[in-house]
Amino acid sequence: MGTLLVTGANRGLGLEFARQYAADGWRVLATCRDPGAARELRQLAAASAGHIAVVALDITDPASVRAAAQSLAGTAIDVLVNNAGVGSPKNQRLGQLDYTAWARVLDVNTLGPMRVTEAFLDHVAAGGERKLVTITSAMGSIADNASGGSYAYRSSKAAVNIVMKSLSIDLAPRGITCVVLHPGWVRTDLGGPGGRISPAESVAGMRRVIARLTPADTGRFFTYDGGSYPW
Repeated sequence: MGTLLVTGANRGLGLEFARQYAADGWRVLATCRDPGAARELRQLAAASAGHIAVVALDITDPASVRAAAQSLAGTAIDVLVNNAGVGSPKNQRLGQLDYTAWARVLDVNTLGPMRVTEAFLDHVAAGGERKLVTITSAMGSIADNASGGSYAYRSSKAAVNIVMKSLSIDLAPRGITCVVLHPGWVRTDLGGPGGRISPAESVAGMRRVIARLTPADTGRFFTYDGGSYPW
């Protein structure tokens, strides 16, 4: 089995990634901003027979990202999942936009995955699978935007899509496969109670996609059930 690093592992999809990969015998590096406050993740790690290690990492803090990468120096990572993210600020309407809040969303959803990717690039290049996966959203698709609104969230996900597309080209010489994945509408804190699928269903589907990835897939936009999504 391989080694997985997943960001935002204290809840939702990140926690489910940690649970499922650990259950299959993978070594899981489960990162979150505040391990002391991540009660459910710590409980999962304690019951994982050593498969899960909790790592402090704030994707908005360059020093924190560097420190996490340095603490794992020499560790090969087979699959890196950029999962940590935030939703749209509340009550944001045209004419009443909070640009400071918008910048925060971009910092987390776009710059954060890039910080993590840069810091852990050598770790991934040393892995056997060399897969870099970023959790995006259908709301980042320009072609599929028929409802408007959600300016901060949509722009942050569209931006991370193009960042990862560029990385797929730049990292191809190192044999790294780089894709973005839409997890579906999931019943999480971010997706809300009306989501169509559970975190377990979403992650199980995404794991199947990740397992099948080859270098020929680099630069693609997939859905959790294996379909291609329009940019």
